[in-house]
Amino acid sequence: MTGGAGTAAGAGMTAAARRIAVLGAGPGGLYFAALAKQLAPHREITVFERDAREDEFGFGVVFSDETLDGIAQADPAVFAAISTEFARWSDIDIRYAGQVRTSGGHGFAALDRNRLRAILQQRCAELAVDVRYRTPAPPVEQLSAEYDLVVAADGIHSATRAAHPDTFRTELDARDCRYIWLATDRVFEAFTFIVEEFDFGVLQVHAYPYSPTRSTFIVEIAEDAWRRAGFEAFAARELAHGESDEESVNRCADLLAGHLDGHRLIPNASRWIRFTTVRNASWRHRNVVLLGDAAHSAHFSIGSGTKLALEDALALAAALSEQPTLDGALAAYEAERRPVVESTQRAAQASLEWFETVGRRTGQGIDQFAFNLLTRSRRVTYGNLRARDPAFVDAVDAAVGGSPGVPPMFRPLKLAALELRNRVVVPPLATFTSPDAQPSAFDRAQLTAHALGGAGLVLAGMTAVSPEGRATDRCPGLWSDRQEAAWTELRDAVRAVSDTPVGLQLTHAGRRAATTVPGPDGIGRPLAEGWPLLAASPLPWDADSPTPHEANEVQLAAVTADFAASAERAARAGFDVLELQFGHGHLLSSFLSPLTNHRTDHYGGPLAHRLRLPLEVLAAVRAVWPAGRPLLVRISAADWAPGGTTEAEAVAICRALADAGADALDVSTGEVVSHQRPPYGRGYQTPFAELIRAATGLPTVAVGAISGPDDADSVLLAGRADLVAIGRAHLHDPLWTLHAAADQGYTGPGARWPEPWRAGSRKPPGPGADRVAPRLHLLREPAPPVHRRWLPVRAEE
Repeated sequence: MTGGAGTAAGAGMTAAARRIAVLGAGPGGLYFAALAKQLAPHREITVFERDAREDEFGFGVVFSDETLDGIAQADPAVFAAISTEFARWSDIDIRYAGQVRTSGGHGFAALDRNRLRAILQQRCAELAVDVRYRTPAPPVEQLSAEYDLVVAADGIHSATRAAHPDTFRTELDARDCRYIWLATDRVFEAFTFIVEEFDFGVLQVHAYPYSPTRSTFIVEIAEDAWRRAGFEAFAARELAHGESDEESVNRCADLLAGHLDGHRLIPNASRWIRFTTVRNASWRHRNVVLLGDAAHSAHFSIGSGTKLALEDALALAAALSEQPTLDGALAAYEAERRPVVESTQRAAQASLEWFETVGRRTGQGIDQFAFNLLTRSRRVTYGNLRARDPAFVDAVDAAVGGSPGVPPMFRPLKLAALELRNRVVVPPLATFTSPDAQPSAFDRAQLTAHALGGAGLVLAGMTAVSPEGRATDRCPGLWSDRQEAAWTELRDAVRAVSDTPVGLQLTHAGRRAATTVPGPDGIGRPLAEGWPLLAASPLPWDADSPTPHEANEVQLAAVTADFAASAERAARAGFDVLELQFGHGHLLSSFLSPLTNHRTDHYGGPLAHRLRLPLEVLAAVRAVWPAGRPLLVRISAADWAPGGTTEAEAVAICRALADAGADALDVSTGEVVSHQRPPYGRGYQTPFAELIRAATGLPTVAVGAISGPDDADSVLLAGRADLVAIGRAHLHDPLWTLHAAADQGYTGPGARWPEPWRAGSRKPPGPGADRVAPRLHLLREPAPPVHRRWLPVRAEE
């Protein structure tokens, strides 16, 4: 044992965890065993491992500085042993379309997984941990009865999870891409992403050095391309345990020879597999707890499972020493680790899906493609890339036509004949302040504030085209002369103080109509005295909602006429932009989704029929809306429920809307059915805007949890959308756009402060802002280099 810290910490250890069984002698299991024994030397810890001590699996693993700091603090002996063998570098190379772009300032450390395991084996031997190789673990129920604690570090195919399915409630998300894990004796100098287009599709590689003589080399390919490339025939052969698919390895070597420079690919039980994301509702069952891949997994493009397993091991060992009871320790371990893991999994899911759909971006130039790849997980952003490697971001800016010193969100955009000074949109934000269906004083105040706040476009929202089309009894409408006059007065009042373009969203709420104002959960309840509901099919929103009437053709013709009449009124009222709500479960949305349209007439069934009413409405509005003013359509590109709108259908819908005269598409998702399960998170809807933009060529608006300027700049510079809608952040701060400009040091025409407020355009100084720090170091340390390559000195040199 190193030092005396273990004895001191052990004094408060969980008394019920004196005998511990660990299933699996991978890095996670061994590291936990070493830490737990170090903290309490009198513990009896037995590790069961079915493979031999000398068996080698896998290649290199990558660590973050954060994880390494934890290892250094928890077990200096282990850290000292592994740190001497690290491959270290800071660059990322993107090889695409025959070119290479490099981004620096990142910071990586990698190590041979088998060397790490050997170091941990040695550490366990020093601490007298009983590691039993070639010894399959007894059944978990037997171990649970014989030991105080059973730690299941038995991998992604954990038998422990399978033994208690009702407790762990495992969700296995097997993806479509195939990948094969290899090494090469070409030593790459940086983390290297290779994206190559072939006649069969796109082949991509995730490669990084991990020793002076080797690099990890993971080849990934979409399922359909995998079949077309001929890999399916190779993979059909039955392979023995530990055997590699040599034919596939040779085919990969031939296809990627230009990146191997004469070096070989090295297999190790390598075969094509699909990545599976593991999630568990619980990580513990009585005195059994999951660790590492048994508990969770995250796609290799964002980091290593070994990293997460070591972090788990540290947290579990610590909890056992900090908590007085075993149950409390296991609860504390899960409570500490679950948020960290789920955050990593969200980033990994975004990265995984980016690589699954990489073909959407292969039309981009090398610079924008590289930026898009680097920001795929939403963890790396425009701002921190600029901080790490400003020259790289400047090059991307220049490549896409940006001006020096102008953040992407403050670049102008022409939408139809309308010039927008920047790319920020305040989306329709319902105020629910109109009991008489007239725009209210609050609507006027809100729109004025947002028009003064610097956004390029402000939209007034949820305006009904008929009395029965109102979502609530406090929503405004635009079906009468009186309403038109009120909207005209409001628009004139806003124009008197701001030249920011203002638009209006028109809708018919359909089966989502006649509810109360939404509560804290965002859900409106049916009104006690509502009005008849109209929908594509007689399907209530939920069990507590009334059944809507299936609209007949006469009623549908009336709806089309109502939209056209309201559009004419909006034009006369002076609105610069019109948006039609075809999403979020409103009437037109209910025709588009197969979950809500069960009709058997020519307005239901195949997508071409489900599109009929939305296209009729769009054509009627297009005919009366002034040609130079932009006409936007908002859609739900995904229903987040089984059997809902597919990506292919979303693309087909948007192509039809583009052909029918939409100038731009506001790409949202969900709210179509009450049983939806969206994967909420920062920018979770942005990939759909990117999908539609790439497929249709129309400008798109990205929406959904884009709350910071950094997110907005990242979306725009990556080419995922042309505009970003910032909703709740503008409720928090109506001057969000102007403040974003101030925070980024931008003072150009894309962020024009109202003259009476110009004195406030600089952020007021905070406490201590006038303090200048003295020099306290005789010699300042030089800043670390932006670019650092892995250039090991080999023995033969």
